[in-house]
Amino acid sequence: MEIQTPDWVKHAVFYQIFPDRFARGTQPRELLLKHSRWEDWHAIPTLQGYKGGNLWGVVDKLDYLQELGINAIYFTPIFQSASNHRYHTHDYYQVDPMLGKTGAFRELLLEAHQRNIKVVLDGVFNHSSRGFFFFHDVLENGPYSPWVDWFKIHGWPLSPYNGDFPANYDGWADNRALPVFNHDNPEVREYIMEIAEYWIKFGIDGWRLDVPFEVKTEGFWQEFRDRVKAINPDAYIVGEVWHDARPWLDGTQFDGVMNYLFTGPTIAFTAGDRVDLSQVKDRDYQTSPPMFAGEYAEKMQQLLEMYPWEIQLTQLNLLASHDTARLLSIAGDDKPSVELATLLLMTFPGAPSIYYGDEVGLAGRLDPDSRRGFPKDEDWDREVLNYHRELIALRHAHPALRTGTYKVLSAQGTLYVFARQLPGEELIVAVNVGTNPCEQTVDVSGLNYHPEKLLYGKAQVSWQDDKLSLTVPPRSGCILG
Repeated sequence: MEIQTPDWVKHAVFYQIFPDRFARGTQPRELLLKHSRWEDWHAIPTLQGYKGGNLWGVVDKLDYLQELGINAIYFTPIFQSASNHRYHTHDYYQVDPMLGKTGAFRELLLEAHQRNIKVVLDGVFNHSSRGFFFFHDVLENGPYSPWVDWFKIHGWPLSPYNGDFPANYDGWADNRALPVFNHDNPEVREYIMEIAEYWIKFGIDGWRLDVPFEVKTEGFWQEFRDRVKAINPDAYIVGEVWHDARPWLDGTQFDGVMNYLFTGPTIAFTAGDRVDLSQVKDRDYQTSPPMFAGEYAEKMQQLLEMYPWEIQLTQLNLLASHDTARLLSIAGDDKPSVELATLLLMTFPGAPSIYYGDEVGLAGRLDPDSRRGFPKDEDWDREVLNYHRELIALRHAHPALRTGTYKVLSAQGTLYVFARQLPGEELIVAVNVGTNPCEQTVDVSGLNYHPEKLLYGKAQVSWQDDKLSLTVPPRSGCILG
């Protein structure tokens, strides 16, 4: 079977937005609680508090994102909910009133698409919430509710709030706030499919699927893909799968997954023994022990051999998300670790994704700290912002960085060197994670060109026949073109 994935994703740079924390829209706008006493925007966030970010605020920031080089946005959930992260869905057909309701989202889509920015929504289809209408009916009417078989109920009475009693129903991760759907029920299956179709018809450009590996019903995600792609063949379907995702990446289900198999080794290589282990505990990716270049090369080769090339080009690559601490905090505030990892992110096959605020040096330990309010302009780290702009611009300017083959040229000690190749264009990337300058002669006899122009970073470069002599300063990297 020929695998087909959306071409636009191969050329995308994503920006992940947690709507409550990115931007508050300017007044006057149609908003609920216009004068609410939100949590202080710049205070450390709490688990349950709201800071009042909304979709009008995102509209106001679209010019900033476009100037940064962003051409795709992934939103964490925006549907009506009773949580600041909105993974506790109340109504899948309503944009949360605190975010500006459907009117705000419609304007956001219009403004984004006019700037050629795609919009992908988070689909939480494994579970709903205690406030979801159908589950609420079960709480009110017990076994007489017509929706009983929509959930996995084991006995009566249900106990949705009091932990002194058994919940008597399945909740995701044993969380009684998140009742799990019974996907074997044809009505549930059809309900979820219709939600997916509705928002694709509304104009969104794809779905990011929350914990899709929890859905065990045979053929569920195959049907999901078929019905979404029937409406928009270019819609992007990306799953949250932290480990080996081959069961879902056979071309009949997802176009890609959140590529934590790239994240973990990249942090282990660039941050090394600086990794604060308390900030990666209980996460499903491996950021330790520290790696030398040879070990990192082996991990990347294994990853690139794991999936078909068409899938590799539409993986969602990331360094941080709402489910992790921010890289700056993981690396003990070591800025070179972040820059080196970002260089590797922007030059790896697949679509890079930036977690909002990372591009201006926002720190954040594990949840809820990793979900801080976007900082005010005077608190931006301009150096971090500048290299993000520069690397994103280089990715857009050079097709080889987006769709070219990936070839490791050398991986010795602390220096990692690879090439991205297309007919007519070749680039060489070198990263030195060590604390000393690294001098190395690299055999590049497999290349058709001898890239000499320094497109990014600092290094001394010289050629002799098919030998490239490199001197890369400590804790730095470069791109040759």
